[in-house]
Amino acid sequence: MRVCIVGAGAIGGWIGTRLAASGAAEVSALARGATLGALRTHGWRLDQDGVRTTAPARVSESTADLGEQDVVVLTVKATALAAVVDRLEPLLGADTVVLPFLNGVPWWFTHGSDLGSLESVDPGGRVAAAVPFERVLGGVVHVSCAAVEPGLVRHHLGNGLIVGEPGGGASARVGAVAGVLGAAGFDVTSSTDVRRDAWYKLWGNMTMNPVTALTGATGDRVLDDPLVRGLCSSAMLEAQRIGDLVGCPVRETPEDRHVVTSRLGALRTSMLLDVESGRPLELDALIGAVHELGRRLDVPTPAVDAIFGLTRLFGRVHGLYPDEPT
Repeated sequence: MRVCIVGAGAIGGWIGTRLAASGAAEVSALARGATLGALRTHGWRLDQDGVRTTAPARVSESTADLGEQDVVVLTVKATALAAVVDRLEPLLGADTVVLPFLNGVPWWFTHGSDLGSLESVDPGGRVAAAVPFERVLGGVVHVSCAAVEPGLVRHHLGNGLIVGEPGGGASARVGAVAGVLGAAGFDVTSSTDVRRDAWYKLWGNMTMNPVTALTGATGDRVLDDPLVRGLCSSAMLEAQRIGDLVGCPVRETPEDRHVVTSRLGALRTSMLLDVESGRPLELDALIGAVHELGRRLDVPTPAVDAIFGLTRLFGRVHGLYPDEPT
């Protein structure tokens, strides 16, 4: 199976290295800048459990060089997605599937519903136009990794990948992709409701990411502050009401989820790392989409709005989130 990793950062590097080193797939990568140079010089590199795994990397900054693929794995930041999908056409054959492992609400989430496309995650429907729904496999990743330098990934914890048809049910192509990922050593779940899986993951990190980014605090300190913990719980209850209306119920309480998060200790979320590195914030996909869904469904979301608004303003002040159009 020919697999192209588009976005060879932390998650893309983790997946790409494991696939290439295992021989489970013929792997290539679309990269640029320092990451492109590092992959050309050193190949794939992953530090996990005290062991460095390496593998040769076929990499280019041009999709035309890489050619048609069986699977295109999208692991770019949500903020870069619209620009990237315009370049995918040379990778797409008649049966190519696109498997996004992205933070937050995916662009395909509301496909086929009365809600239409979400402007917060796909302004103007640009991504949906470039990647038709029929090509998409839903993907959810449960892992903590960091790119410690271009082309070098350090794994912290987790090994789970979820793959499923975005419209629900089972299919041969889900089985084929899950089989290749499983052969590379990932803990793969073939889901019949990956949309619900995506919402559940969002429910768990839609507050922790922006709050840590805004405050600079690690996850343990967020949960140790009763006022901040309460604000996060209120936002999660609002998101639960939205989930019920869009067919993605969450059968836990916010406190149940806080217990799970607390086991991660001094968690430095991906958005906190983005702030520290001066990278754009993925606010729209992680909490802006929840704000937008609340407006469309007439669900009051005062806690979500407070977290979104404050972190958005923080991002604008620090040049990490776009200013309002003038």
